[in-house]
Amino acid sequence: MVPPADQRTEAGFTLTSPAAQGWRLPAEWEPHSATWLTWPRRDGISFPGLHDRIPPIFATIVRTLSQHEAVCINVWDVDMEEEARNVLKEHDALQGPVHFHHHPAYEPWCRDHGPLFLTRSNELAVADWEYNAWGGKYPPFELDNQIPDRIARLRGAQHFPAGMVLEGGAIDSNGQGTLLTTESCLLNPNRNPSFDRAAIEARLRDFLGAERIVWLSSGIAGDDTDGHVDNLARFVSSDTIVAVVEPDPADENHQPLQDNLRRLNADNPPFRVIELPLPRPVFHEGERLPASYANFYIANNVVLVPAFSDPADSVAREILQPLFRTREVVTLDSRDLAWGLGSFHCLTMQEPDPAAHPH
Repeated sequence: MVPPADQRTEAGFTLTSPAAQGWRLPAEWEPHSATWLTWPRRDGISFPGLHDRIPPIFATIVRTLSQHEAVCINVWDVDMEEEARNVLKEHDALQGPVHFHHHPAYEPWCRDHGPLFLTRSNELAVADWEYNAWGGKYPPFELDNQIPDRIARLRGAQHFPAGMVLEGGAIDSNGQGTLLTTESCLLNPNRNPSFDRAAIEARLRDFLGAERIVWLSSGIAGDDTDGHVDNLARFVSSDTIVAVVEPDPADENHQPLQDNLRRLNADNPPFRVIELPLPRPVFHEGERLPASYANFYIANNVVLVPAFSDPADSVAREILQPLFRTREVVTLDSRDLAWGLGSFHCLTMQEPDPAAHPH
């Protein structure tokens, strides 16, 4: 008896899945047609007491990125669009291709509520994962959860609801079937309590083409995402990973990061692993913040790297620049963003250029 199509597999992928149909998740360094952002709301909860300092940071991001690719900005409504335009104009950030879309969301973390774009033979699709604000921590979030569907409709892209909670910052892809993720996040029952590791791996395989999943342990202190991998380890090429380390044995980050490093070095076949420092602990109002140089964003000709007014800022840039020979590595102050418990990677989502992805 032949099992139903959704139970049969071919090369490990369910036959009805996006991966079985030839869709794949590109690496972040592959060509983009745009970067997506979600403009911060004054009534949002991400930057308590600091909101007025955040839009100018967005303007710097937009001005820098729009020199190299289009920037698409989700805004709540026409009033927010006008507010955003005024800020961008004030900071000379409307010189490049900047587009506004009335896609309301409560918080600005587009990496986590935005779409994961797939490509196939010059086509674009959206893998639409469920979003529950990092395990239901910050309701409401139903509007944020609608962003991938709205963008898929805007683009006329195929839309694949994945039926599993997953934030974009929880994974990192090398574009060739390998994903990095963490046990502390993806196996946390506040995301998918009915999914075990095997079920999660199957869903990542079917919707993102993940033939190899490398599980790290846990995240850095202050990270309310339960350990997003984009604060820990990032692919910079198909076989090279930068991983943050903390050399001080007395620091609470030391042991978890050493464990992650051991896992990366023990994986078979091994990766080239390059260690990236952490800045000195960053605090605001007595709270330790998740400050990490790994939260960089790779755009077409530039890499945005967080800076924390720390001597290690220049060290991180010197490590990263040779790894991105065709891009300028730019450090931008991220201390205010850290108060929102994120940085440049958390705020951005790349839209790949389907014409440049003929696979």
